[in-house]
Amino acid sequence: MFAVACHDWSRRERTGERAHDAHVKDVDQDVAAHIATGEWPEKPPPRSSITAWSRKSRARMTRRLCELDYTPLYRDGRLPAMVTLTYPGDWLAVVPTGQVLKRHMKALRKRYLRAWGEDWACVWKLEFQRRGAPHVHVLCTPPHGLSKTTGERFAVWLSAAWAGVVDHPDPEQRRRHELAGTALDYAEGLHATDPRRVAAYFTKHGLMAAKEYQHEVPAEWREPGTGPGRFWGVWNLERATRTVSVRPEDGVHAGRIARRWARAQGRAHCTWKPRTCQATGRVHLRKSRSRVHLLANGNRGWVAVNDGASFAGKVSRALAQMALTASIQSSSRAVQPAQLPASGT
Repeated sequence: MFAVACHDWSRRERTGERAHDAHVKDVDQDVAAHIATGEWPEKPPPRSSITAWSRKSRARMTRRLCELDYTPLYRDGRLPAMVTLTYPGDWLAVVPTGQVLKRHMKALRKRYLRAWGEDWACVWKLEFQRRGAPHVHVLCTPPHGLSKTTGERFAVWLSAAWAGVVDHPDPEQRRRHELAGTALDYAEGLHATDPRRVAAYFTKHGLMAAKEYQHEVPAEWREPGTGPGRFWGVWNLERATRTVSVRPEDGVHAGRIARRWARAQGRAHCTWKPRTCQATGRVHLRKSRSRVHLLANGNRGWVAVNDGASFAGKVSRALAQMALTASIQSSSRAVQPAQLPASGT
């Protein structure tokens, strides 16, 4: 990825002041309640429930996936694969809230460390099936050989380990879950040839109207305190970014170059917009396709590219050429032709 940004110190100061004022107000309210009742009030529930995957979260995930160093995944020559973790038919009995799902994933990560002697390096994404049950996609490079704890290959170990973590109380449900609770797809993993394609794979369902239902939180998880939390995460992979400080005018020109490049790609996204029939008054949704606008905030922002270092090098050469052209033009304007002496009579 390639980004152009600047520090807005006044905005940071205003944000800090608002946070301080809100904290002081909360403390004053708690103290007043304690004086009136003699007891400290309980923590308030979340202000709103999470019903879908927000656009900001998608943008943050795309940027982070483009910034990661994927060397730990491929250093041993292992092939990438897409692992899918699902829940049994009676899923509410074992995962009533999003916090329970996060505990299941944490427990599976610990079992992976004990079984294979290494921490699990991967990228994961949470989605929902039509029946409402959550499932998790995990991009990783499965280890070779046999596990240290059970002596099984990764696919067999994963099925047993995930069923053991979920631990459905019904024996029949657990048996079926161990047989069909996981999936290992190397064909999908081989599509992730660079960070941009990794980000595109994990966001492709958000760009397809037919798959958007996978980002809608089921009704059982929409109550405050029971939501899914984060829809994505990274395990054991670090960011690999480099920052260069430039002059403000160079930053503006770099942002313009990146914005023009992004516009030339012709990227577009589909949305559903409500339309009302004038005759019947019935509201229906119409599919609309609009162009994606990047770096529109004062030439600041970021773009996803196939090779960030190469793109940055081309931008720097373009800036150097612009500076050289401006220098030549300014020097030519500084040289004035010599005035001829006036002729006498």
